[in-house]
Parts: sequence; structure tokens; C-alpha cells
Amino acid sequence: MTVAVPKITDMKVYPVAGYDSMLLTLSGAHYPYFTRNIVVLTDDSGQMGIGEIHGGDSITKSLESYRPLVIGQKISAYRQILNDIRQKGWREKNDSGQGLQQLNLANLKYVVHAEAAIECALLDLYGKFVDLPMCDIIGDGRQRDAVEMLGYLFYIADYHKTDLPYIHDDDNDDAWGKVRRQETLTVDGIVKQAEAAQARYGFKSFKLKGGVLSGDEEMQAVVALHKRFPDARINLDPNGAWSLQEAIDLTKKYGTALTYLEDPCGPEAGFSGREIMSFYKNATNMPVATNMIATDWKQFYPSLMMKSVDIVLADPHFWGINGSLRMASVLNDWGLTWGSHSNNHFDITLALYAQVSAAAPGNITAIDTHFIWQDDQQLCDDALNIRNGEIKIPKRPGLGININLEKLAAANQLYTTLKRHDRDDSRAMQYLIPGWQFDPKQPTLVR
Repeated sequence: MTVAVPKITDMKVYPVAGYDSMLLTLSGAHYPYFTRNIVVLTDDSGQMGIGEIHGGDSITKSLESYRPLVIGQKISAYRQILNDIRQKGWREKNDSGQGLQQLNLANLKYVVHAEAAIECALLDLYGKFVDLPMCDIIGDGRQRDAVEMLGYLFYIADYHKTDLPYIHDDDNDDAWGKVRRQETLTVDGIVKQAEAAQARYGFKSFKLKGGVLSGDEEMQAVVALHKRFPDARINLDPNGAWSLQEAIDLTKKYGTALTYLEDPCGPEAGFSGREIMSFYKNATNMPVATNMIATDWKQFYPSLMMKSVDIVLADPHFWGINGSLRMASVLNDWGLTWGSHSNNHFDITLALYAQVSAAAPGNITAIDTHFIWQDDQQLCDDALNIRNGEIKIPKRPGLGININLEKLAAANQLYTTLKRHDRDDSRAMQYLIPGWQFDPKQPTLVR
């Protein structure tokens, strides 16, 4: 008996917003709200497939342009649908090609591939059609049944110094619920943050977002984390804020506390970030990860030739699901390591990270996630959970989660109240330091 392959009958794009803490990065301070785009595809069997991608008006416009290329197509034709989108869909022009080498958030819309949300939703539907989890139908299939996640630690500013509506007192049941809304600018504060995160989620790996204080202060926090969690893997991400010489000096002084460094230095003296990172590795032999100097295949090629990087954080939103897993296969074949970068996100992305990571071959690194900062804002009733530092892949088909339309509508309604939809971390910072402007070589609070 022939079974008819379902066709897409409807595609809806929901720009949504969620709440955030005043987290500090090289690009400034997170605003009280973060934005995302949610795609919901419906097929003629009545099933819904979902995808999530970064927020911003350009990405919303791109997604809307894909509708005539998606509706009416069989879900089994997802590769052809994606090819059509890449050729015919709307995309923001004037891409400089710089990617995120200097963490310029204005370039983020060029690095993100909006069609990844369509790819996710189509594969969610396809998994439901064949009754298999997504990780069993992508790449080379399932490689593991559980995926290790890392505890993502941040310096946090005092929101009381602003008149902005930052969320607070929303989750005081345990230490994590409290500390994630409180000012954290000291070594002891970072250690307490890690202790609270581990108590709730069981993390065995931690990553500290740097580019905020001086390099020496941030590395002291790494040393303290290593002392408190001697068996944990610790890494630091200054987003290229350090000079080459500073990165070398700090690594020689404190490097034994690190498992690897993520983008310790970037472009300087006429050299690209890829060249500078190669010089850094030659001088220190420290393993290096990136989500800045190799965000597409053309950037990866010179990074590989110059041996600039050991770990490529191939976020499926930057590379697409298929592209991210192609990268995982290449890295595994060449003895390098795959991982995934993260931005603020809802539980749809959390499920995608788990499914893609479960299909990534080789010894992958613990996966980034911001979700611990957005926990309790789930858009799905059966969201995946981080327990004992990992996510177990559910036996449910597709992504393994199902959208709650009432929660989705509420997040969309919150979005409509916002005057700006694109990320700009300088606005909140200007409450703390009047006239503050992003500088890729000046840590946020070193002014």
C-alpha cells in the first residue's frame, strides 16, 4: 500500500519576544527583552512542524518571502525547498563579508541563515511522518542518546541603575533562580553563579563570557572556577577583545586552568582574526574554539590552512542543519572537534541543538546554550530538560516537542509592544556608562 507524503498547507511566521537579565558581553548589556522568529508549518495530515531562529526585522522579512516557495510542497522535498529558498528568497544586501570577526552585531543578520528555521520545521514534520526522532534522519543518523550541555556563565550588571523593565523575582525557588537576576561582577560571584547552575542542572563543563572586565580579572575567575570544580572543563570567551600579546601573556600565566579558549584575540595590525589566532596557537599550543573567524565554508578554508582553530562552533542557525553536520563530519575526519554556539533562545532551539548534536559524529565538545537564562519561558508543553549536565533524546518523533499556541501567542503579543526588534546591546550600557559605544578591542567595563 502506498502512503501519501503530506504536503505543506500553511506557513506562519511569529516574531516573538522573551525576558532577559542584564547580561554583559563585549557588545554591551543585554536589553530586558530578546527577540526570535518562530516558524510553524502545517501539513495536510494535520501535523505541525516548528522552527526557531534569531529575531530582527530583516530575518522576519526573509522568512515571509519563503512562503510561496514552501506552501504546496511535499515534506519529502525539503532539500529542493531549501535550494529554491536560497536562490529565490529575499535576503538582506550589502554584506561586507566580515562575518562576526569583530562581534559587530549589525552583521549578525548576514551570518544567520533564516532558512534554517524552515529546514528545522520541515525535518520536524518529516520525523513525525516516519515516526523517528530528528537525530535519526539527519546527517549520518544518531551517534549518541544524550548530549552534554555546558553551564554558560555571565557577568551581570545592576539593573537597578536603569529604569528599564528587567525581569526579577520571577523564580526564587532555588539559588539559580535568584542569582541569574542579580549583579555579578566579582570572582566570588561567578563561582556562586556556577554553583547555583550546577545544583539545578548538573553541569560538568562551564563557559564564562568574557570581554567585560580586564583579561587578568576574567582569568582569575577561571582559576577560581577550576579550583572549585577541579574535574570540570572550563573555558572562556573574550570575543576577540584581547590583543595577541595579551592573550599570549594571560595564557602563559593562567592557562593551566583552561580546557580551551574561544576567540581570545581578533584582527589587528592589518592581519585578519584567522591570522592572529594562528599566531596565538603557535605561541601557546592552547586549543582554540571559534564562532567568529569561521562562520561559513569560505572562512573555514583559510582557518584550516593556517591551523587557526581546533573547535568550530557550527551553530545550525549559521550553517543550516545539513551544513552544521557536514562540518561535524569534516572535523571528525580530520581529528578536530565540533560544537555549537548559542544566542538567547527558547526551547525550540534547545531541542534543535540536542537533536543536531546527537547526530554529530566524533568526540564533540559540550554544547552552548543560553536557555538556563530563559528557563520557565518555554513555548512548548513537553520541552526538553537539562539534567545531570545533559539532555537525553526523547523517543518522540521529530524535534520531540510540540508548540503551545497560547504561549506562542503571548510571546508574539509581547513582541508587538517593543519599539525595536533588532539586537542592540549599547542602549542598556549607556545607563551605566553615558555615551558608551561598542569597541571590539575595549572590554565593556574597561573605559
